[in-house]
Amino acid sequence: MSDMRLIVAGAGGRMGRTLVHAIAATDGAILAGAVEAASSAVIGRDAGELAGLGRNGVAVTTDIEPLLAQADGLLDFTVPAATLAFAEHTARKGCVHIIGTTGLTGENEKLIEQASKRAVIVKSGNMSMGVNLLAALVKQVAKTLDEDFDIEILEMHHNKKIDAPSGTALMLGRAAAAGRSVDLDQRSVRGRDGVTGARGAGDIGFAALRGGSVVGDHTVIFAGPAERIELVHKAEDRMIFARGALRAALWARGRKAGLYSMADVLGLREA
Repeated sequence: MSDMRLIVAGAGGRMGRTLVHAIAATDGAILAGAVEAASSAVIGRDAGELAGLGRNGVAVTTDIEPLLAQADGLLDFTVPAATLAFAEHTARKGCVHIIGTTGLTGENEKLIEQASKRAVIVKSGNMSMGVNLLAALVKQVAKTLDEDFDIEILEMHHNKKIDAPSGTALMLGRAAAAGRSVDLDQRSVRGRDGVTGARGAGDIGFAALRGGSVVGDHTVIFAGPAERIELVHKAEDRMIFARGALRAALWARGRKAGLYSMADVLGLREA
């Protein structure tokens, strides 16, 4: 099979540059295009140079349509509005769309699900293999322990992150809720402040910290009577997300249209 031709959306950002770097280091994948918002200062720049690789002949552009005509997939770690627009493009083309965008609303999720009827979409709040294994563990622990064990999720990210709780924290919350067979939207508690009253039994709490250059730290705490279990993941380099995205893209190639997750990619669906 020929190399998979991939487009990187948000190619001028930190994650976009990391994805360009990861593609260059991955057998079976090549960079077929690089896209940025029209307001970006890097339009026309060489994507390889931006990623610190030297010139690769792929200029950053604003128009994805002609690129998709010559590509097999899109790697998209951008913002919700851009991701929804890209989903329309990939659905028309019927190609692979890897979505690592966070901050998506329930309505956004529905639109992506509709697009997946015509495209192969792999979407995850975190593409790291370690985090997805952590989510499987969280689900199992939550299923095993009863409501005597309170669940709290703590996350910290760099000071430029614009959404909270993080997509990964919500992903871990959904795993915990699935383990308890409850609806996260009904049991989620966020941003406690002031006189909030006692903690509700069965609630799943979230706390978000922002500062410095932290790539991403997540802790899921199961606090029971006289004992506490903590499951922790610390991301030290964005390359872990890029490698996961590349693995997802190569896995998705040739599959039937549908909405998949990293649990499918890693064979954790039944975990």
